[in-house]
Amino acid sequence: MRGTTRMLARRQDELAAGAQHLGWKVGFGSPAGMAALGIDRPLVGFLTSDRLLTSGATVSLAGWTRPLFEAEVVVRLGDDIGPDATAGDALAAVDGWATAIELADLDRAPDDIEAVLAGNVYHRHVLLGELGPQRPGPAFTVRRNGVEVTGTSEPEELTGELGWVLATTASTVAAAGGALLAGDVVITGSVVPPVPVAAGEAWHVSVPGRSGVEVHLTA
Repeated sequence: MRGTTRMLARRQDELAAGAQHLGWKVGFGSPAGMAALGIDRPLVGFLTSDRLLTSGATVSLAGWTRPLFEAEVVVRLGDDIGPDATAGDALAAVDGWATAIELADLDRAPDDIEAVLAGNVYHRHVLLGELGPQRPGPAFTVRRNGVEVTGTSEPEELTGELGWVLATTASTVAAAGGALLAGDVVITGSVVPPVPVAAGEAWHVSVPGRSGVEVHLTA
């Protein structure tokens, strides 16, 4: 709880400095990730407008420690999700779906949950695909410089069932004084294991029938 409280305090500081609220992010939600940290639900961080990029953007990795690429499902909420919401309630609150890329920087070992949360769960940037009424997938393909390097046809295998993910996120945030509200976007965790990336690479995530999302990395 102290870590989430510190995360929300950092969020408030960034909003006061001029950033605009965008939504929330989920991390360490895979079975292995939760087991390693000894938690029973994913960690939650925040998203702000100043870290939102458009597909095709170029990102400098200068000063990063261990940059990682994550392919994710993003939702937009049409209704609030309360702290006691069921998984079904949470899914019913969604009014838009898309694919997303999150760029994270593993700048410290994940051995102190409070510190990880206070650092906003390693978040650096997010790129969102075009929102639509249907959930993307189930097939996801990730390419580096045009060559397929990973993918999945079972995206919830690592994230957990998405209604549960959203409901536990709402509960976690509410317990520290926050809320998931209509208009928020939520990136729900990587559907593939996070991939180390380097300058000079272009990364692309795609699903059938949807526009892809791409990012270019420089030194």
